[in-house]
Amino acid sequence: MLRLAFRTLRLRKGGFIGTFIAVFFGALIVASCGGLMETGVRSNAEPQRLAAAPILVTGGQTFDLPKKDPETLEPDDKRKFEDARLPERVRLDSGLVSRLRSVPGVSDVVGEVSFPLAAGGKPALGHAWDSAALTPYALVAGAAPVAGEVVVESSSGAKPGDIVQVAARGKTESFRVAGVAGAPRSITQAAVFFSAADAARLSGHPGKADVIGVFTEPGADIEAVQAKVAEAATGANVLTGIDRGVAEFPEADTSGTNLIVIAAVSGGLSVMVAMFVVAGTLSLSTQQRSRELALMRAIGTTPRQLRRMVLGEALAVGLLATALAALLGPFLGEWLFGQLVENGVVPSVLRFYQGWLPAVVGAGAAMLAVFIAAFVAGRRAGKIRPTEALAEAAVTRRWLTPTRFIVAALSFGGGTALAIVTVAVMTGPIAASTAGPAVILWAIGVAMITPGVAKVMTAILQWPMRLLGGIDARLAVLNTRAGIVRAAGAVTPIMLAVGIATANIYLQTTQQELANQAFTEDVRADAVIGSAAGGLSPDLVQRIQGVPGVAGASEYVTSSVFLEKPYDSSDEGRPAIGLTASGAAATTDTKVTQGDLTALTGRTVALPEVVAKDFGRGIGDTLSLRLGDGAPVDVKVVAVTGQRPGFESLLLPADLLAPHTTAGLAPQMLVRAAPDVDPAVLTERLREATAGLPVTVGDRAALVAAHDKDQAVGAWVNYLLVGMIIAYTVISVANTLVMATVRRRREFGLQRLTGSTRAQVLRMAGFEGGLVALVGIVLGTVVSAGAIVPFCLVAADSLLPMGSPLIYLTIIGLAAALALAATLVPAWAATRGQAVDAATSGND
Repeated sequence: MLRLAFRTLRLRKGGFIGTFIAVFFGALIVASCGGLMETGVRSNAEPQRLAAAPILVTGGQTFDLPKKDPETLEPDDKRKFEDARLPERVRLDSGLVSRLRSVPGVSDVVGEVSFPLAAGGKPALGHAWDSAALTPYALVAGAAPVAGEVVVESSSGAKPGDIVQVAARGKTESFRVAGVAGAPRSITQAAVFFSAADAARLSGHPGKADVIGVFTEPGADIEAVQAKVAEAATGANVLTGIDRGVAEFPEADTSGTNLIVIAAVSGGLSVMVAMFVVAGTLSLSTQQRSRELALMRAIGTTPRQLRRMVLGEALAVGLLATALAALLGPFLGEWLFGQLVENGVVPSVLRFYQGWLPAVVGAGAAMLAVFIAAFVAGRRAGKIRPTEALAEAAVTRRWLTPTRFIVAALSFGGGTALAIVTVAVMTGPIAASTAGPAVILWAIGVAMITPGVAKVMTAILQWPMRLLGGIDARLAVLNTRAGIVRAAGAVTPIMLAVGIATANIYLQTTQQELANQAFTEDVRADAVIGSAAGGLSPDLVQRIQGVPGVAGASEYVTSSVFLEKPYDSSDEGRPAIGLTASGAAATTDTKVTQGDLTALTGRTVALPEVVAKDFGRGIGDTLSLRLGDGAPVDVKVVAVTGQRPGFESLLLPADLLAPHTTAGLAPQMLVRAAPDVDPAVLTERLREATAGLPVTVGDRAALVAAHDKDQAVGAWVNYLLVGMIIAYTVISVANTLVMATVRRRREFGLQRLTGSTRAQVLRMAGFEGGLVALVGIVLGTVVSAGAIVPFCLVAADSLLPMGSPLIYLTIIGLAAALALAATLVPAWAATRGQAVDAATSGND
């Protein structure tokens, strides 16, 4: 039978093009997502400025988080921990430098500090001159710097003896250029070198090192030295080879983690959609050959032989399609990665990598879909009894099998369960984590019963269609009802496209709008002061509070903290905002239900009501926190606040939170105008008051725009990857409809011989395409509503999502246009030529 399968492929090339297209694009998308995941897992970033050191030591960015409350752990449970990732850079004690020098095989150890600055108005990174050996930079003119001097890069255009203005830590200082240095390799970020004392002062972390570079003795085994260094630097990360790039570009590691999540979600969704599309396409292809298969059963072909033939045909097409997808997958993956880099989702230093594993996974997923679809199609054809074969071949009527019923019941049950969990358990935007997967479950359930639902909807829509289209519309309805299983094969991909697109886009727009509302409602600032280099000076708040017309000013710091006591199992931490006590009430609209934000000084915290309730803490109680860089601190509750559900943040003093962030300073300050002062006047006064300082002053619109931009980056990722999946589904819609229409050439010829004109046949095909599109749009809308409505009830207290109605109108308009085009174009091609030739020809 396998031999017969290959001969069939040669004779029926057109009949298998649809299956090839579906398998190819499914494998292509999965393979490209696999490349993104592999890139995220590797998180490879080539070291640049630190490339000369074979071993780099950085602070450990994780800490042990108990899997359950430590007070309830049994003695033998003490090792039951999981890694929680710290969001801020963990620095090393400079004393580790001297200890590592005594490690056997180590020839030299260099500590490195790095801090943002602006030199001559251009952004750069500041370092101590000692760390120039890590690149290595070499002097091309002048000498090494001492206190009050700097060494600049040769590309800066400065020369020894020049005076440069350096802005760092919110202040501007003058430095003399002592020397000019050049590097043997390309460096992404410009560098300015200071004396060790100046670098320690300007970094804001004296006695600390960001990275420690370790040089080995000639001929030493790097892996052996690495192991010894790891023993001496307990708790630190010891990196060699390509992994060293993470020490220089820590954002690559974080972005890699995000990339894994993006690829996993998108790849998983792609696999499910691909299995659906491939199964539907292959099932339609098999149904269209029902007469041929029925004749084979009638002449004595056994069910097993028939199944082997169908399976062999499908696997042959699938192998060819997946092989081509495996070759082209890296190109699509690299293009997607380039788009992520271009839009600021991942840093440009992260290196794209796609090996053989993503190609294998993509091919495996596609072939699995082909195997399952072919097995089901072959099993159905093989179960036909020879005495019923020819009658069954004419019109396929039976569709609700026990398997379909069970899958539909399980899918609807799962979707209902997720909807209940979304409404009863989730709060705020986090409800999207359960609402999103519900789309697939509802789609699977509806797809299983599409023939039955389509039959009911066709019966309902037949009267308005007859009124609008007359005899042509009536024929279209009769054809659709007679071939309801065939029509359902075209309805399903339309339902998928409309359902997935509507649900995912409106979930994203609603989350984005809610985040913007929460931010604008909570922040009452009329102006914002931002840093031009490394953060704002801590004493700037008092200066701004003295500006005429200022009702209040507060530093604004964001980070994440971990609750250790009382125990909190969240491994992502809780959002934290740092504020200045004297200006917090004026610049934020946070509702205080207990206590007072003016008491937010020292080691204190203001808790959201939900956190206070969940952990049984109130005014005067103490909590043990771990800040963003891992530093432990005990804080006293001085206030309880009411915040929008899903956007709750712990409020801490800015001078407590900021030193434990990567920057070490507040990046911006919120300023509120007095009731009788025009915000525009206030903004101008702030510019005058900060003249000469390395800061920027903007109005409220600039503050909101900056927040919108941050939100737009996350939204863009969702739109890109979901759009790719939708594009694949759209291809399937066209593919399925073209297959279904081209096969009706003989039917159209017979209809023309009985008196219908070509125009009437095309009008009838158009009404059929419109009917199929309408049914698919309605079902897709229902599917999307199963996810959108529960989410919006929880997050927005509304049945409808936030976002322009034009989004939905565009989706259904494109679906309808695509369905009509994919029906009318092949129908126009199928009705060319003489009707008698078409009526006496085959369907291929």
